[in-house]
Amino acid sequence: MKVKSSWSAPYSSNVLMMAAPRNLINDGGRLRDEEGAKFEDSPTSKKPVGAKLEGRFPLTKWEFAAALGVFLIFSTGLFCIYLTMPAADYGKMKLPRTISDLRMLKDHLASYAKNYPAQFILGYCSTYIFMQTFMIPGTIFMSLLAGALFGVVRGIVLVVFNATAGASSCYFLSKLIGRPLVIWLWPDKLKFFQSEIAKRRDKLLNYMLFLRITPTLPNLFINLASPIVDIPFHIFFLATLIGLIPASYITVRAGLALGDLKSVKDLYDFKTLSVLFLIGSISIFPTLLKRKRTYE
Repeated sequence: MKVKSSWSAPYSSNVLMMAAPRNLINDGGRLRDEEGAKFEDSPTSKKPVGAKLEGRFPLTKWEFAAALGVFLIFSTGLFCIYLTMPAADYGKMKLPRTISDLRMLKDHLASYAKNYPAQFILGYCSTYIFMQTFMIPGTIFMSLLAGALFGVVRGIVLVVFNATAGASSCYFLSKLIGRPLVIWLWPDKLKFFQSEIAKRRDKLLNYMLFLRITPTLPNLFINLASPIVDIPFHIFFLATLIGLIPASYITVRAGLALGDLKSVKDLYDFKTLSVLFLIGSISIFPTLLKRKRTYE
């Protein structure tokens, strides 16, 4: 199934009108530029992940300005929240990149979270949502920190709430300016995703639950690509809210024993992945059953 970008046709026509006169050829009843006929209409076709668009950035000036504006608004809000926080040694507060960094941060924040629970939770949630919205790596450490500081039940509630809120913000941000960026970064993966969504429109919630529960596709890609392939927000929201619970439980529970955890990779061993795929298979079973009945 070939995915066509909604902006590729206007882009091609604008370039044709602005360019100098060239020889046109008849191709299936339509005129095409002889030189342009050698290439795909879309400037993003068959580009590897992270490849440059031969001098063209995937976002227009207006799209880049909109993204920068949203980022500045979120950043300003986050900064204002930190200004209201009680005094602390912020020199020791940095986003952890390793388990050892996380242990030191947990030891430093334990008394702070106990003395100022409401302010700490506000700062924690704001930071988590900000990172999730703008795809900043490190939310896995934030989830572990929730387990280490708040226990399993409160930790799961915090992680699921923040992950869902951040994913929803990312969804709308991608709906605003994400289409050219996603097509530029993951053209083949996006085609596959759209074809799978088209096959499962009747049971879309089940399929989205399967994707959220299992590591079949990265959550980052799901957040960005969902509005582009026309997944309704209510389906996206419910699948995220429910589907992230199993993985959140695993991560939060691991946060209770940070001393025994050597690496983030230890969180998802073969046994854990098997359990996640089993739960995911249960969620997608109605879709498979309906397809079997259709073939019969």
